[in-house]
Amino acid sequence: MVNTNSFQIQQKIVYPSQGVGVITDIVEKKFKDSSVPYYVIYIEVTDMTIMVPVDKAEELGVRQTVSEEEAYRALELIGEDYEPIPSDWKMRYQMNLDLLKKGSVNDIASIVRSLYHRSKVKELPILERKLYDSALKLLEDEISISLGKSKEEVDSLIFARLELR
Repeated sequence: MVNTNSFQIQQKIVYPSQGVGVITDIVEKKFKDSSVPYYVIYIEVTDMTIMVPVDKAEELGVRQTVSEEEAYRALELIGEDYEPIPSDWKMRYQMNLDLLKKGSVNDIASIVRSLYHRSKVKELPILERKLYDSALKLLEDEISISLGKSKEEVDSLIFARLELR
């Protein structure tokens, strides 16, 4: 199967469960009797290099960073009204974890928005707090790359939008 969503060396990508990274190489690894191509991805936030099979990248949610227009749309989404989320934190956690795995910038923005507002009502359980922190970091990193702004500037933009509600 040929992956039509192929990435190039030095391309910035988002791997939702890991963070924003850059493709540093594409290598062939022997697996059983065949040779399998892998993306070598460096994730700066964790200073980690990971390998993802080229034909599994899309399934794992690896995607290119969003355009400037999509980044601004995600920032707008943060300030919009939203559906109330379940009060059962386990259900809420699973729902948000599923969204994070899907990994679109809008999914990540909606996790940040809902958990931020939930944390204003009641302190988040530890697992949910970690999920919020991961989603926020991912959103900051991707929007910072897409808009060519510092992470501090993007952080200010995000919280300014969150405080609109």
